Amino acid sequence: MPHRIIGDFLRFTLAYNPGAAFSMSLGPYSRYIFGAFAVVALVVLWRLYRLSGPAQRAGDRVRILALGLAWGGAAGNLIDRIRSPLGVVDFIDIGVSGWRFWTFNIADSAVTVGAIVLAWSLSREEREEREAREAVAHGSPSAVTERDASPGAPGPDP
Repeated sequence: MPHRIIGDFLRFTLAYNPGAAFSMSLGPYSRYIFGAFAVVALVVLWRLYRLSGPAQRAGDRVRILALGLAWGGAAGNLIDRIRSPLGVVDFIDIGVSGWRFWTFNIADSAVTVGAIVLAWSLSREEREEREAREAVAHGSPSAVTERDASPGAPGPDP
């Protein structure tokens, strides 16, 4: 039975999802297959975090936040999947009138927001690096960044 939070727009409705996002199912082994995918995702996200190093720029902090959101959401759903044979508990039910979005949970939101922010952060970093390489190729003296200015780094002679 749905519990109205903000009229009919936002309701809390208990649902168990034995599959993955949007109730994808791989039959009776969905729990184990998606659990294994979650473990692999957690390892990959952890490695990306460890490779990030200390946050020296604002973009680094955004990337680390995105990795944390995605990792936390994936871990939360994995714990739910292990805890209950019924599947992951979903409860956020959004929609208008007869149109309802898929029921989801906070962990799903964290994974989604983390993935979007991570993709945005990585594309921004790649664009900045490409622009810096192009500026160096065109001989722009302002192309030296803080990373390039470290002792022993190649760069223009003073």
